[in-house]
This record gives sequence, C-alpha cells and structure tokens, in this order.
Amino acid sequence: MRQDSGMATLASIRTPAPPTLRIGELSRLSGRSVHTIRWYESQNLMPGAARDAGGQRRFSQDHVAWLGLIDRLRASGMSVRDMQAYARLVRQGKPALAECRHLLQQHREKVRQRALELEAALALVDTKIALYDKWIARAEPQALRR
Repeated sequence: MRQDSGMATLASIRTPAPPTLRIGELSRLSGRSVHTIRWYESQNLMPGAARDAGGQRRFSQDHVAWLGLIDRLRASGMSVRDMQAYARLVRQGKPALAECRHLLQQHREKVRQRALELEAALALVDTKIALYDKWIARAEPQALRR
C-alpha cells in the first residue's frame, strides 16, 4: 500500500498501525459519518489514507484515534484553521514536535481560561439556585396556611 499525498502522522515516530479499515468501518469505529470523515480529509484535518492495489482508501486504528483528538480539539474551541495548522505540523513528524507542543500549549491555556470562566458562571448559577431554594422554602409554609 502507498501513502496518499505523502501525509504522515505522529505514528511515523513509532510503528504505525496497519491500514486495513475501509471508510465505512472507520465511520462505525469512530462514530463519525462517512461525510464528516471525507470533509475532514478535504480540509486537510486528517492524515492521508493508504491506498490498496485497487485504489481503495484504507485507514488504521491511528485514524480512529486521530478523529477522537480532532473532536476533542473542536469541542474545546480550537478553530478549524488551528486544527489545520496542527495537522500540517503533525504530518512533518519529528522535526515539528516542538511546534506541535507549542500549538497545543497555547490551546491548553485558552481552554484553561475558558474553564475558569465557566466555573465562575457555574458558581453564579449555583448561588441563584440556592436563592430560589430559600424563596421556595419560605413560600411553602405560607401556602400550607391557606
């Protein structure tokens, strides 16, 4: 099998998983639709698939893990542009390890800041719920007197 468009993954730093999965199997294992996987490929968000002798794309367990990572990055607020930059760096392999780390460190700081903001918002919501609990508790005895 040959690698499509010369793309590699961090798997090139270790022994990569063999590409045996068809796109439908990748979809089932990853929980992403075939359409989503193809969109990720078109946006250069995924390492290239190997091709078998018949030209069919083949994916590996590394692709399943990669899709999980992309979903977590997206859910944590990373932009498509930053995910594309990260994917480009990953394809470079060992020479770009420090840059990959730096990009993720920057994203981590943004996620950490957002988590602090959400914690503050949650504390305010908890305070409001406690206030309503007090109001309801005060109102219930009066309702029973009627």
